[in-house]
Amino acid sequence: MTAPADAQTVFGTVTDQPLDLAAHEAAVADRRAGAVVSFQGVVRDHDHGRAVTTLEYEGHPSAAAVLREVAAEVAADPEVYAVAVSHRVGPLEIGDVALVAAVSTAHRAAAFAACARLVDEVKARLPIWKRQVFTDGTEEWVNCP
Repeated sequence: MTAPADAQTVFGTVTDQPLDLAAHEAAVADRRAGAVVSFQGVVRDHDHGRAVTTLEYEGHPSAAAVLREVAAEVAADPEVYAVAVSHRVGPLEIGDVALVAAVSTAHRAAAFAACARLVDEVKARLPIWKRQVFTDGTEEWVNCP
């Protein structure tokens, strides 16, 4: 998808389906863009020195609206042409993608900065909580109010 020269694309969703980085990059495609920066948050097999077997993300009913709000705030930057971001909920395995973000701008420095800001704001504000299951059978909730 290529946006017209005066359009600004903002896409944000919370889903229990696998996330597609290429689709997010395509959603931010723009003829004016000299840079597209993307990010994938991938489930790793450890946290703070403990081995992790699985994760489960649980979202508040407002999570999708908050995600779209964050995306719109980043997209409001005049240097940003388009923003696409999604967060997965439900059970995830090691190696699954939990968060995908993509941003397009005219120049790489602005794209890197905008994508970093997007990911940081999503992590700070999104009401999604993570339950980690460790190899010793114990579990822990992270970012829970």
